[in-house]
Amino acid sequence: MLRLGIDVDGVVADFRTAFHVLAERELGIAPEDIKAELSKSDVERLWRSVGAASNWWLDVPPYERDQIGRLYALARRGRWEVFFLTSRPPSAGDSVQLQTQVWLERHGFLLPTVLTTPAGARGEVARSLRLTLAVDDRLVNCMEIISASNAKAMLVARSNTDAAARESTEARGIGVVTSLSQALDAIERLEEVLATRRGRLMRLSDWFQPRKNEATALPHDPRQNREG
Repeated sequence: MLRLGIDVDGVVADFRTAFHVLAERELGIAPEDIKAELSKSDVERLWRSVGAASNWWLDVPPYERDQIGRLYALARRGRWEVFFLTSRPPSAGDSVQLQTQVWLERHGFLLPTVLTTPAGARGEVARSLRLTLAVDDRLVNCMEIISASNAKAMLVARSNTDAAARESTEARGIGVVTSLSQALDAIERLEEVLATRRGRLMRLSDWFQPRKNEATALPHDPRQNREG
């Protein structure tokens, strides 16, 4: 059984777009100019706006909504234990944990386990949860995870990554994908490899191939009865 740590922003949630929309509304800066024009004081102002907004995290768009539902289906089929990890700062309204749980349910992952973790603690969390694999969009988090635990790590690099950077990342034993869809393909393959090569050395290239479907034991939404 796989135990997965899935980062929220950058992997399933498109925080970048939400923050750019906020900058355009609050500061009048066009999304394409944000990198060049945002000052430290601008960023601090935007974070204050996030903190003052009621349940701001509920309105962050997903990257690949259908893949969030796919992750739920795969987890149910494979009996995976999935932990969503986030270091989001609080906003007004409900807790970050509850907002993130509601957000995940809205986008297809039912009854999610969400852990709010301080920055720099991903390796410690991966070790304490005995994760098999962590999926993150930040290389520093991936490096913390593989150095502090026995978990494997996969980097979601949505922007173009040059070949040298990719090779350098993979040389550290960190898989590189460009989408959640590719990450799930790799996780399916990893599950298959772990089942057949337990205790043997695995290459990153072995991770990328889906496995066969299996039946689920409960309704899609476990809170509904079988007749519902």
